Parts: sequence; structure tokens; C-alpha cells
Amino acid sequence: MGRSHSEPQAPLRADAITYGLLPELIGYRLRLAQIAIFRDFCVKVGEADITPTLFGVLVLIDANPGMKQTQLAEAIQLDRSSVVSVLDKLEARKLVERIRAPDNRRANALHLTAAGRELLHTLTPQVLDHERRLVSRLSAEEQAQLRTLLGRVVAGLQQNDELPLPTAP
Repeated sequence: MGRSHSEPQAPLRADAITYGLLPELIGYRLRLAQIAIFRDFCVKVGEADITPTLFGVLVLIDANPGMKQTQLAEAIQLDRSSVVSVLDKLEARKLVERIRAPDNRRANALHLTAAGRELLHTLTPQVLDHERRLVSRLSAEEQAQLRTLLGRVVAGLQQNDELPLPTAP
């Protein structure tokens, strides 16, 4: 006699799961890589409680002091409300300050505080170590090829899509 639907079933073990076509999908592989990269990043900079997004924002503001929130939103491909949330977090930690832009009183110019610059200075070697670790199994040629291929994937989607996608520097 079969199990009734009310009886709880044992959860499937990961090694018992059949993944179907997922392993063949580039998007699935990219997502697995993204998760692994995010985890490694967080372990590397764990005590600072900074995500890759927050670190990227600190880098961009440091490289572009006085940039507007709209410029930041475009650079990191987040909508305005998400950027406000990110900036609120950084401002609450006294890492970033928003100052009314002198040329446009409706816009905020973004600047790192001394604490923000200090944290960025501390985290940068850790993040560079994380980057070296993530490509450690790739030759210099393979690393360049990976950057090129990922750039081509993004460019191809930009060409075929109506939504703007990030551009690589």
C-alpha cells in the first residue's frame, strides 16, 4: 500500500536530486558562481559587515566624489528606491554623506566620510585577495577570456533587450 498524502515525506538529500537540464544552463551556472563568490566575499570581509554591493558603492563614491544618486543608480543598475536604501545603510554607519548639490538643490552629491575612506582602505586588500582566490584556478589568459566572454554575454543581451543593462568599464 502506498503512502498517504498526509504522511510527511523525508526530505531529498542533495545527492539524490536530479537537476534535469539546470547544469546545462549558463544562467544556472552563473547563479551558482554568484552565490559562491558572495559567500567567499562575506567570509573574507566578515567582520566589516559589508556586502559586495556596499563595497562597490564605496568604491564608486571614492572614485567619483560628489557623484549624484542617479549616477550611482545607473552605475550599479539599481532602481532609485534601492539606491536610497543602500545609501541609508551606509549613512547610518557614518561611511557616506549626502550633501545638497550646489548646482541642483534637488540632487544629493555623495561623499565618503573619513570613516568610509578608512574602511575602504582596510577592505581593499581583503577584496583583492578574494578576487585572486576566485580566479586562482584560471590562467591569466583564461581570466582575460572570462572577462571578454562575460562582456559579450552582457552586450548580446543589451542588443536584444529593451531594458538597459550594466556596461563593463
